[in-house]
Amino acid sequence: MNVTFNIVQNTKINTDVFTFKNPETVTYPVAPLISAKLFTPVGGVLTLKIRATLYINSDDAAPPTINIPTEYGTILTLIYSYDFSEVTPESCDVWYVEVDYSSETVGKINKIESFMKDVDPETSRGTSTVLP
Repeated sequence: MNVTFNIVQNTKINTDVFTFKNPETVTYPVAPLISAKLFTPVGGVLTLKIRATLYINSDDAAPPTINIPTEYGTILTLIYSYDFSEVTPESCDVWYVEVDYSSETVGKINKIESFMKDVDPETSRGTSTVLP
């Protein structure tokens, strides 16, 4: 299958320390917040734009790694990897990640599964987003 995957942006967007108002209600790692839509750029091919907000321990300055998505039937799986501290963070950095994805079957995708994956030890937390 011919796949095009482009990381448009992977940027920390907070300048001040970010803390959750009720940290006792938050499970770490925090699952990614995702939005997605299909579009066709001028003169281009049908593309899925995926935007994510990621909350990562502010003690870890390294940006998350975005793995190439995988398709299985009508589901696209996207994994964001980082080195998650086993200690519940006092504060988080907020990362905005935007990717464009296209394939021969991109128009059939109706669900995106997104995961925050800890690289050491390997664990994850995820969400599911249904396309309209």
